[in-house]
Amino acid sequence: MNPIIDELEKPYMEKEVPDVNPGDTVRVFVRIVEGNKERIQAFEGTIIKKHGSGINKTITVRKVFQGVGVERVFLLHSPRIEKINIVRRGDVKRAKLYYLRERSGKATRIKEKIERK
Repeated sequence: MNPIIDELEKPYMEKEVPDVNPGDTVRVFVRIVEGNKERIQAFEGTIIKKHGSGINKTITVRKVFQGVGVERVFLLHSPRIEKINIVRRGDVKRAKLYYLRERSGKATRIKEKIERK
């Protein structure tokens, strides 16, 4: 990219962003402001897409709640994101997992990646 833009974005980049990939099951802790109170809410689901680069990098996380699919897009370098925990690594063969939207139940399972030491 442009070195000038990279230099301007550098102070806003988060220091520790885990290496997440599509197929991974993650728990994203988000700061939510309600009135004058602030609390942290967890959103756990499967990453179906990564998009963008640099400070504009986003992930789309999908979960099924009470039989309804819920997708949320998170900016990885947002100050609203407290932390991201990787629950399990997924072993998938493609970058965009949109096919999970049409599936339900056991058909949405993703193989777990076994990491070598």
